[in-house]
Amino acid sequence: MNFVCNFPFFSILLSLFSGTICSVLPAKAAKIVNRVVIVVVGLLSATLLLYLISVGEPFIYWMGHFPAPWGNEIRAGILEAGMALFFCIIMYLSMAGGAHKLFDEVDESKHNLYYILVNLLLSSLLALVYTNDMFTAYVFVEINTISACGLIMIRQVGRTIEAAVRYMIMSLLGSGLLLFGLCIMYDLTGHLLMSNIKESVALLVASGEYQIPLIVSVALMCVGLCIKSALFPFHAWLPDAYGYSTVSSAAILSSLVSKGYIFLLIKIIYRVIGFNIFNNTRIIDVLFVFGLMGMIFGSTSAIRENDVRRMIAFSSVAQIGYIYMGFGMGTQAGMVASVYHILSHAATKSLLFIAAIGLTEVSGGSRKLVDLTGSGYRNKWAGVAFTAGSLSMVGIPLFSGFISKLLFAQAAVQVEGKMLASLIVLGISTILNAIYFMKTVIRLYTATGNSPYRGITFGKMKRYAITLIFFILLNILLGVSSQPIVDLIEQGLAMFS
Repeated sequence: MNFVCNFPFFSILLSLFSGTICSVLPAKAAKIVNRVVIVVVGLLSATLLLYLISVGEPFIYWMGHFPAPWGNEIRAGILEAGMALFFCIIMYLSMAGGAHKLFDEVDESKHNLYYILVNLLLSSLLALVYTNDMFTAYVFVEINTISACGLIMIRQVGRTIEAAVRYMIMSLLGSGLLLFGLCIMYDLTGHLLMSNIKESVALLVASGEYQIPLIVSVALMCVGLCIKSALFPFHAWLPDAYGYSTVSSAAILSSLVSKGYIFLLIKIIYRVIGFNIFNNTRIIDVLFVFGLMGMIFGSTSAIRENDVRRMIAFSSVAQIGYIYMGFGMGTQAGMVASVYHILSHAATKSLLFIAAIGLTEVSGGSRKLVDLTGSGYRNKWAGVAFTAGSLSMVGIPLFSGFISKLLFAQAAVQVEGKMLASLIVLGISTILNAIYFMKTVIRLYTATGNSPYRGITFGKMKRYAITLIFFILLNILLGVSSQPIVDLIEQGLAMFS
């Protein structure tokens, strides 16, 4: 086996043990360890991605070199390595963009705890991406849940504690349903490895045995992951969790945590159930309907919000709806559009949260839209970044959001019976996106005369401004270089099968 095949295992282990190391380090040292680990894991993921592109096939890594069922398995393909690399990029930029606010939001004595949680979150995301074992996936789902909950409540204000409790209740409900579905699946197949489960499921379907328990198992796992990823109507926990946590936490939670659960669902669809078998169930129709509803209700809720961060949070509900609409189409084109939207939404939503904090800083700390009037002049870099993110969410060409909506539209016209509903809701959602994002951008650049708030220059916030520039460039890169990325997604999904 080529040495590079060890990189997924190294990445998970490095992230996991760095959390332990940070527990005995002072805050500054823990911060350095956190940044170094993210960079190293990103480099390992990039190297692995190049290797997989060159060989053109995935590989299986046996933990401890013991084959199943005695050992655990890691599986890496183009999609897994690419997603791991992208997660590292977004996490690094999110941490860098909110670093200047950490001292205001978190007591200094808890800074090393904050970095412990971030490292554990990274390890759990990598494990969800790479694991080929369903029980291992469940274990790291729980680690992900605990880490995310800690990142919400570490700010220690009344609303964050309430948000963390709501998040934990809903997330544990989702985890419980996932575990229940997994137990039924294990009882039916006798396996925990994804590839072995898929073989047994195919035999069960061919024989016609245990069809109802099989569908119940799949439905429970899907509902559990839908709850954890905040698909409408299971999104009640999301606005407070994203709106009142630290700025870096909000960027990471909105961009990465829910995407880790969605990526696990994609693996279940392809490598546990089988794409064709899953599409023959009525579950995809349920996902399709709730995806469409999420696109509308998430946007209408965002329009009614007067708090900029809660508005961005409600927008995530709509964007999650896009992804599940793609799943519900039941086609390869729909899945490609959904995977691409995972990348687009992660790059855009973290940009918006990071930019929003710069606008509130020059508005007396207020997050109310009325107080943000003219803030685009007071913090020019944050204003430009928020505008770029808004244009992407609306779907303006040059930005990644335009490609996402184009891919969804192209996928919709290939689906008889779902084309009209998809295109109509896609159009309505785009109009609603334009209403609340463009309304906010206009307010940012509405002159207020003599503002009581002081402006900010590039020199004072150099690192923050550079982070925003990288976010904007990443978004544009996804928009103008979409075809190579789409090709890699298609290759990665083919490897899944």
